[in-house]
Amino acid sequence: MTRSEPFPQHVFPADEAAVLELARAVRDTGYSFTTVTPASHAHVNMRPRNAEAQALRDVFGWSRPFRAGLLPEPILRLMREAGAVVEDGPLLRPTLRFSSLDDELFVHSAYPPSAADAVFFGPDTMRFVGAVIAYVEGRTAPVRRAADLGCGSGAAGICIAKRKPGAEIVLVDINPAAMRAAQVNARLAGTESVVVRRSDMLRDVEGSFDLIVSNPPFMIDPAARAYRDGGGPFGAGLSLAVAEQAVERLAPGGTLVLFTGAAIVEGKDPFRDAVAELCTGAGLDWAYREFDPDAYGEELATEAYDAVERLALVVLTATRPGSRP
Repeated sequence: MTRSEPFPQHVFPADEAAVLELARAVRDTGYSFTTVTPASHAHVNMRPRNAEAQALRDVFGWSRPFRAGLLPEPILRLMREAGAVVEDGPLLRPTLRFSSLDDELFVHSAYPPSAADAVFFGPDTMRFVGAVIAYVEGRTAPVRRAADLGCGSGAAGICIAKRKPGAEIVLVDINPAAMRAAQVNARLAGTESVVVRRSDMLRDVEGSFDLIVSNPPFMIDPAARAYRDGGGPFGAGLSLAVAEQAVERLAPGGTLVLFTGAAIVEGKDPFRDAVAELCTGAGLDWAYREFDPDAYGEELATEAYDAVERLALVVLTATRPGSRP
């Protein structure tokens, strides 16, 4: 295998207790890392001096191969016990990453996130969580029950739980790997009110919610990776499906905060038109804004986006009028 070939992605470890123990040990070192986009990650790692890890951060942030003697023995032992390391010739490779957000660490899949069930965490996660935190901290109505729909690492739901300690927070995903990561991250953050549930959207979760948040996949992905492929026209299918299900499950006074991408075609936003019709028809108060007018410009060079002039990151906030009794 050459450095130009991506290292094969491995299944997220099944032993949650072992991963949690490893996460706590890494946190105790004072580790912190801001995860960049896969494109930036690839550029930085291809620099010759970065061919091999030289520090803990290189291993658990940059997913670089390392020699066994680089890490403290207790951490390497915990990696082995958790199934979070594999051999790569004379070197070792981590199969997990740890990223910093909201004064917490979150475990997710190592780079490259090429597996169909990879647990993604990146700049969009941070943008999404930032939008959710801004909404929660500005909300005056109580939050008794909230859902993070398609939760991935669980970052948004966990950050809500930290600010609404009396609320029931349901982290929902259909990906077992994401559920394991979310469970570890919730315990690592000490958010005891968080419940992780397997469900296709909200079909297997009962009841209504004061807050539903979601950052669904919104790209056209030929590899059909669960964390990236949105399906439907220009990748908007899943985002629209999330909105349709969520508005049916909002309690009086309940709000949906949806962070996603929108393909702009000839100056028009078909996704905005669709959610406008949905929210107006459901009698919701709603707002829609472009968070970033031009993201993922490299995708415009692909055939799938030939008709698209830009990809915008957008935030939809939709509220059902009224209040809980």
